Amino acid sequence: MVVRRTWMQYDDVCSGKVAVRFFVGLHKNEVVNEELWNEGRTYGDIQLMPFVDYYSLILWKTIAICIYGTNVLSAKYVMKTDDDAFVRVDEILLSLRQVNISHGLLYGRVNSDSQPHRDPYNKWYITSEEWREESYSPWAHGLGYIVSQDIAKEIYTKHKRGELKVFKLEDVAMGIWINEMKKEGFDVTYQNDGRILVEGCEDGYVVAHYQEPRQMMCLWDKFQKTK
Repeated sequence: MVVRRTWMQYDDVCSGKVAVRFFVGLHKNEVVNEELWNEGRTYGDIQLMPFVDYYSLILWKTIAICIYGTNVLSAKYVMKTDDDAFVRVDEILLSLRQVNISHGLLYGRVNSDSQPHRDPYNKWYITSEEWREESYSPWAHGLGYIVSQDIAKEIYTKHKRGELKVFKLEDVAMGIWINEMKKEGFDVTYQNDGRILVEGCEDGYVVAHYQEPRQMMCLWDKFQKTK
């Protein structure tokens, strides 16, 4: 609700130029699912996923976002973000206009030299069987990244053919898929934006992560006073 009352109130969202949807998995409790269904009918912004919601299944939401953004809406760009992220829609659109790349684009906080975590107690633990190489392909942090329509369409196509490598870290998986496209001849551009903040919020942000509802309201009020 706080997302609906804050950054979903940007003019470009209200006018329909930008579409915002919540991709939500099912709950084990049928009463909660009924509430979700009713909320979706009321607001028209929820896409219910046909599986129980677990962190390890975000990958399938990412694929669904690509399908929805290209097959249902035919969007020029498709963005994946988290529900605890505050998105400066105006600044994102301005940045995309300045970058002016509509094909082969991965825009976000790009990490080009990260290695898999081999500690079994780490949240992002990856075994050598899951990823044999010592480093990952370039990828963008999952709190907020954007791909151009052609990349999202290619993900949908490869998914239908059963050609996508399933990897449990969805943002790294996106980087892996894009790297495979690059090998196949895609002209890929990695656009890094340090204003996408992995930890909290600072001045000059375009996406701020780990924002509680009261913080989102505060950021929105601040934006309203300064615009």
